[in-house]
Amino acid sequence: MQDRFINCIAQLPKPLSDALIPLLHQDFAGHIDAQQLAVLVKASSLTEEELLLVLLPVAATLARPPISDFHVGAIAKGKSGDIYMGGNMELPGEALFHSVHAEQSAISHAWLSGETQIVDIVVNFSPCGHCRQFMNELVEGAQVRIHLPEQKTQPLTHYLPYAFGPSDLNVTAPLLSKQHHELSLDSSDPMIIEALDHASLSYAPYTSSFAAVVLQTKDGTTYCGRYAENAAFNPSMLPMQMALSTMARHNRLFSEITRAVLIESAQGKISLVGATRDALHAVAAVELEHIVLEPV
Repeated sequence: MQDRFINCIAQLPKPLSDALIPLLHQDFAGHIDAQQLAVLVKASSLTEEELLLVLLPVAATLARPPISDFHVGAIAKGKSGDIYMGGNMELPGEALFHSVHAEQSAISHAWLSGETQIVDIVVNFSPCGHCRQFMNELVEGAQVRIHLPEQKTQPLTHYLPYAFGPSDLNVTAPLLSKQHHELSLDSSDPMIIEALDHASLSYAPYTSSFAAVVLQTKDGTTYCGRYAENAAFNPSMLPMQMALSTMARHNRLFSEITRAVLIESAQGKISLVGATRDALHAVAAVELEHIVLEPV
C-alpha cells in the first residue's frame, strides 16, 4: 500500500480497510472498477452510496493544494459502473486560475479512461459555482446526481438552476461525447504521437483550439491531458493542468518531469502556449516543446 493512504485507511471500518488495502498498490491512482466496487460494498455491508461517501478521505489524499492546504476529494461514477477519484491541485506561487478543482480532477480522470457519461459525483464539500458550471458541460450534465455528506442526493439542476450551458451556444455533442478531430503530423516520436492522439480527442467547440499535453518523467512514464472547454469559458480545463493533475493522482513529483510537449491546432481562435508554459515553469525546469498543426 502507498504510504499516503496510511492515515485515511486507519479511520475506516476494519472489514472495509481489509478489502480496500489490496487495491491501494503502487500504481493505484484512484480508479476502482465496477467489480471491485461490488466487492467493497459486500465487505463493508454498506450501500453503494454510503460506501462512496466513506471513501472520500481516500480521494482527498490525492489532492495537492500547497497554497490553501485545503484537501478536497471527489469521486465520479461513470455509466460503466466504474468510479474515478480526483483531488484538488494548486500550483505554488502561480495565479489561482491555474488551480484544478477536485470535481474537475475526477471527471478528467474518467474522460481519459474512456468514460462517455458521468452519472454521479460524490464530494466532501459542496461544489463551488465553478465546478457546477464544469459539470453542466457534461453529457446529460443537468441530471448528474450530486452526493454530499449529510445532504439529500440531488441532481445538478438543484445546485445550478436556470443554467447556461452548451446548448445555449448550439453545441450538441457536449463533454465526454465522442470527439474525433482530423489532426495529422508525420512523426515517429512516441510522445508526439501520444499528444496527437489526445489532441484529436480534445473538446474545444467554442474556439476549435484542439490541444493536448504530454509530460514525460525520468523513468520514461508519460502523463497526458486534453483541452476541455466550457460554455462559460472560465471553467475550461487546460491540458497542462489536466496532465499535472494526472501526475498528482499517480503520486509523482513535478520535479521528475524531463520533457513536455504541447500540440495544438492552427485553426483555433486562441493559443494555449502562454498559459501552458507558465504552468510548466511553476513546477519544473523544463522547456515546453510547442507544435502547431495545420488542419488536414
